[in-house]
Amino acid sequence: MTKIKAVVFDQGETLVNETRFWSSVAAYAGVPDFTLFGVLGGLIERRENHRSVFSIMQIESVDPGIIGYQIEQRDLYPDVIRTLTRLHHDGYILGSAGNQSSGVEGEMANLGLPLALNATSAGWGLSKPDPAFFHRIATELDLAPEEILYVGDRLDNDVLPALGVGMHAAFIRRGPWGYLHSTWPELAEVEHQITDLGQVPQVIAAIEGAS
Repeated sequence: MTKIKAVVFDQGETLVNETRFWSSVAAYAGVPDFTLFGVLGGLIERRENHRSVFSIMQIESVDPGIIGYQIEQRDLYPDVIRTLTRLHHDGYILGSAGNQSSGVEGEMANLGLPLALNATSAGWGLSKPDPAFFHRIATELDLAPEEILYVGDRLDNDVLPALGVGMHAAFIRRGPWGYLHSTWPELAEVEHQITDLGQVPQVIAAIEGAS
């Protein structure tokens, strides 16, 4: 029987609503929010790296520190604290790991979330969707991949590569990637799909029940 022992979450647009960050980028670039958001959405739809938005806007890649942005509790989606609190109470090991700058590790730690793992691509020198990133999660938690549920808003960077290394995965449909990726044919390969983190316990029950 499969037993899920840990739940690991992507950061941007899974735990953290990045609207305030991208609005800060638009202000730095001197363009309206709507302009930057539209270009960003177009890149996602074309399956291009969203960081191309910086060259299109003719600005350098923006380090959050340059524009004075850091993640705060107000940036968390409303379901984050209640869901993580419940999962922690139920005995699950919790973590966050995403493609972020190293400063995000400290910012997430300052939010008081019950995270045993708080990792970034910059800190590890590994980026999703590299399978090594997901193997590193398992190594850090000292668990087998099949004992871990990874939750993310992207099929290409989160869900499919997690499944590829033997983890369980849940796709959350929110944020620009979540909504656009929900139209991809690859979604048919994903058994567990949610719209709220509060559904994670149901996903765990389904995984364990199926096994």
